[in-house]
Amino acid sequence: MSGWRPGSDQAFAQSGLTASERDALLDVALKAAEAGGAVLRSHFGQVRQIREKGRCGDLVTEADLAAETTVLDLLRRETPDLGVLAEESGRRSGTSALEWCVDPLDGTTNFAHGYPFFGCSVGLCWQGVPLLGVLAVPALQELYWAGPGRGSWCRSQESGSEQRLQVSDCSRLQDALLVTGFAYDRFTRLDNNYAEFAYFTHRTHGVRRGGAAAVDLAFVAAGRLDGYWERGLSAWDLAAGVVLVEQAGGRVSAYDGSPLVLNEGRLIACAPQLHAALVEGLATCRPLSGASFGAPELDQAAP
Repeated sequence: MSGWRPGSDQAFAQSGLTASERDALLDVALKAAEAGGAVLRSHFGQVRQIREKGRCGDLVTEADLAAETTVLDLLRRETPDLGVLAEESGRRSGTSALEWCVDPLDGTTNFAHGYPFFGCSVGLCWQGVPLLGVLAVPALQELYWAGPGRGSWCRSQESGSEQRLQVSDCSRLQDALLVTGFAYDRFTRLDNNYAEFAYFTHRTHGVRRGGAAAVDLAFVAAGRLDGYWERGLSAWDLAAGVVLVEQAGGRVSAYDGSPLVLNEGRLIACAPQLHAALVEGLATCRPLSGASFGAPELDQAAP
């Protein structure tokens, strides 16, 4: 923990953005996530079209597409020079080192089944490092937002009240409630997180599987959960939630404790006092990063 500094703080310091520019971009992200969340709310319980995107279990609905269109239209109007990486439409390059990362419907499988654990996530990265984050969670009428120098917050969309977020003070693994997820390739890879899930389930109060990475991260930021780990994630799954956790006083890293590389898709996010225990536990499980069910040999590389 010594010398560690949130990546979002470092990105802001190096980006050259002024405080007023940061706040203006945060306002854009808030408007975009709220607008996307409103679209999701209007479609919830009325999904008519569900299809797979080429991977077993990787779903898309008309709500994903409608919310993404709404969010991207707003971002183009408000910030035409900035690039965008969005889950459904891919990357649109800009003329800036800043790039929006958009997951219009985080938790599509939940949404498609009428399970109310999903959100609309809008993050902003500078040279690939998460800088600002906003998440709308329509079923809870909550809007999470965070940025360097501003902290991490949750706004009730019903009352308009805001509460500053702080990660939990949990310091012992045996007292922790964790959350994780399982990647779409879990059917064909031994590196599927099952061993890690069992390891931590036996050493904690429990491990939940929410099914929406950004919402899981928001709940860590709010102290509802003590820690989170997962593999197989994309930048749009993580960008906003990483900032929420960091600005709430949490620790975010790669599995081995090194700085998070967003595109590698493996992260730990937790109360700072739990970080060493999560790193140690994941190393003990020795993720089988190169293996598949057809080739069950153990990966001899370092965990």
